[in-house]
Amino acid sequence: METIKVKYPLDQDFIPYGRQCLDEDDLAAVTAVLKSPYLTQGAKVAEFESKLATHCGAARAVAVSNGTAALHLACLAAGVGPDDEVITSPITFVASANCAAYCGARPVFADIDPESFNLSPESLAAKLNQNTKAVIPVHFAGQSCDMAALRKLVDAAAKRFGHKIFVIEDACHALGSTYHGSQVGSCEFSDMAAMSFHPVKHVTTGEGGAILTNDPGLAKSLDLGRSHGITKDDSDFQGDPADFDGPWYYEQIALGFNYRITDIQCALGCSQLDKLGRFVKRRREIVDAYNSAFANAPFVAAPLEEPCGCSNFHLYVARFDFAKLGVRRADFMAKLRAQGVGSQVHYIPVPAQPYYRDTFGSDPADCPNALAYYRQCLSLPLYPAMTDADVAKVVKTVLAELKQGRR
Repeated sequence: METIKVKYPLDQDFIPYGRQCLDEDDLAAVTAVLKSPYLTQGAKVAEFESKLATHCGAARAVAVSNGTAALHLACLAAGVGPDDEVITSPITFVASANCAAYCGARPVFADIDPESFNLSPESLAAKLNQNTKAVIPVHFAGQSCDMAALRKLVDAAAKRFGHKIFVIEDACHALGSTYHGSQVGSCEFSDMAAMSFHPVKHVTTGEGGAILTNDPGLAKSLDLGRSHGITKDDSDFQGDPADFDGPWYYEQIALGFNYRITDIQCALGCSQLDKLGRFVKRRREIVDAYNSAFANAPFVAAPLEEPCGCSNFHLYVARFDFAKLGVRRADFMAKLRAQGVGSQVHYIPVPAQPYYRDTFGSDPADCPNALAYYRQCLSLPLYPAMTDADVAKVVKTVLAELKQGRR
């Protein structure tokens, strides 16, 4: 298996659950921008947006400061506001629900499918109602949701209730994944798709995010929203026409935010996008090695890959029956860490968080599949710069602890 070579490797004695993979090309791309006239609001932002949109097969990509900003702006562009409900998954990072709360809306949680860990169409169908303004499916760990099925349910509900219901993909885990042969982010079955470029993601810009869409009107709203609601397009101006041709002139026509991304970040993103195919290939090689090693191991189940898509495997989330193993998960993780193997839990169900219980009355018991998943999930190390020796160490350490736990 090909190992991805990186510049400035981290602690050689510890294998984290995830990390960035940077090489000389990345460093050169960033250095070139640092020597250029523009560190922000320059040509690299547009270049990165174009490369991302082309890769995903979407008409537009709007790059922003982080994945949370991407989700927030998508909700704003959809017109999400007070008295609205936004349905999402309980097994996700809190940003997938926070974006609705930022807009004054009520986050609602539909349960997950117990095998794919993605939003259950059956549970979604039961949650859709007159107040639903948007649905945010989360492509958990890189596995695409069944978007055709979800879109069909949403469109039927929109027709039934007499108003549009937006579909906003939380694709922050899924750059490089496909669904029925199309890249996640093409927005074939959605209005918008949000991406994240945090260091543990497939492609990193340090921090950063983007929204993809095929709708020109939504793209315009996203452009305004990321930069204070300000435009320099004279077709939008409402002031004195005598000023319109002044090079200084702009107008604020909406209330926006400073959610801009820098040219430094986008230069890194452009360089990283060129390596996305290699990154996905290496991740899948590691996943194959894990699946083979754990196939006959007791008390552990490998993650499922649905036939409707090809996962980029952002995470390798195995299910461990800690109860039958007779080991507390925290103790199991501590023993792995003591031997130089990191792990993580993705995620605590969002409706179990105190803010959601206290503010919205969310009850994690309403999502029993999510709770069952949470009791058993554990993410093992997975990133392209892992060597074959790293993979072998993870396997050996996990199998040894499984054997130890049975005694």
